[in-house]
Amino acid sequence: MNDLEELNQAIESIDAVTDSCVECSSTCCGGGCGHEVRCNLSSHNWLADIPGNDTSTDIVEVHFKNTRRGFYRNTSHLQLEQGDWVAVEATPGHDIGRVALTGRLVLEQMKRVGLRSDAEILRVFRKARAGDLERYEQAKAREIDTMIRSRQIAADLGLKMKIGDVEYQGDGNKAIFYYIADERVDFRQLIKVLADVFKIRVEMKQIGARQEAGRIGGIGPCGRPLCCATWMTRFVSVSTGAARYQDISLNPQKLAGQCAKLKCCINFEVDTYAEASAQMPAKDIVLETEGASYYHFKTDLFKREMTYSTERHAPVGLVTISVERVMQVIELNAAGVRPAVLYADDHEVEIEKKAFGDILGQDSISRFDKKKKKRKKKQSPERKAHGDAPSGKMVFTPSTPSPAEPGGTAEPQPAASDNAAEGEDRGERRQHRNSRGRHGDRRQRVQRPRDNRHKGDAPKRDNPQQ
Repeated sequence: MNDLEELNQAIESIDAVTDSCVECSSTCCGGGCGHEVRCNLSSHNWLADIPGNDTSTDIVEVHFKNTRRGFYRNTSHLQLEQGDWVAVEATPGHDIGRVALTGRLVLEQMKRVGLRSDAEILRVFRKARAGDLERYEQAKAREIDTMIRSRQIAADLGLKMKIGDVEYQGDGNKAIFYYIADERVDFRQLIKVLADVFKIRVEMKQIGARQEAGRIGGIGPCGRPLCCATWMTRFVSVSTGAARYQDISLNPQKLAGQCAKLKCCINFEVDTYAEASAQMPAKDIVLETEGASYYHFKTDLFKREMTYSTERHAPVGLVTISVERVMQVIELNAAGVRPAVLYADDHEVEIEKKAFGDILGQDSISRFDKKKKKRKKKQSPERKAHGDAPSGKMVFTPSTPSPAEPGGTAEPQPAASDNAAEGEDRGERRQHRNSRGRHGDRRQRVQRPRDNRHKGDAPKRDNPQQ
């Protein structure tokens, strides 16, 4: 087997895993495909190799569909491992989930999610049987139809809400309806109608726009899967102040993610920017020189450079200097000294670089933004020889009478078939007329010498009546 065949088999295996994960409608493959794929609930049990780890606690972490998790007590002391399907206690009935974590690390997970020590912990009944999994698959197959019908029922009741997903319990006796609403919604009548139509117990759970985007998934503008669909479990509010710290343009179209909210990644580097900004001089300090006063215009934290302008609210006479030079000027101004120039003594004028340069000689990346110039249509050699008459236009030229036909007649002929000599004569006459002017001959005949016209010595015209 060569390398190409191995690569094709690897690609096919990856496609098979992706297709099955899409079919199970779960980001962490808790829907039944059984593939090991990372998601925002996945965690590595790095204490699994320690002796006695499995017997340190009887609590296990179980994952369900739609990034839902729960902690259950293994009272029957079953030999559970990561990936086993189990039937757990629910209210009412039982639910089907997959074991995600066992051992001492489960206690740390409970602390991380904020589960209180006195909270009620349900039990693990048994490992899932074939009948349990079959019933679970049948309940899961009803979810899409239930969601579409429930949306129509909510619209008929005039409720301003959107039902984003439906999750059936493993035994099919209960369903969780996830909905999104901007305002407070009274869905008491909706619960009665849904329970009567589907013959199940109904639980309504409100989610946010970020959680909905995490459930749907997708690719972000960075080219990677959405953070909310891969590893984020907590959604912290994002404000425009974080964008101001990083000097990001406050453009809602660029700052908003696929959930129509501010991107969560704006908060990732705010602390680094805040620490870097604390080491920079204050922006309200005015730098004084002998020639002018300079006001802060912008700051480049990566290059540690600051740009100053001679006007407070306009970019006039911009000067970019390093942070060290700014500190020196501030110290000189504090001592009552004004430097001659804002630049340092060892400042070298940088050569202006081109906006785009490529060692491979490729075109500019902004070449498609420029407007294309209209190209002039090239005239054929025949059209150039016969003047400006367009091809195909009929020009009437007198034909020479032949001996057989004493009276010659004018016949229409295309300009492309004109005599070359006649075309040259016509072009010469046109050129002579243009150089002479429109009324050149008439003005020459009428114009008289200026001296004779003033003195009255102009020649008199003969009276045609005499």
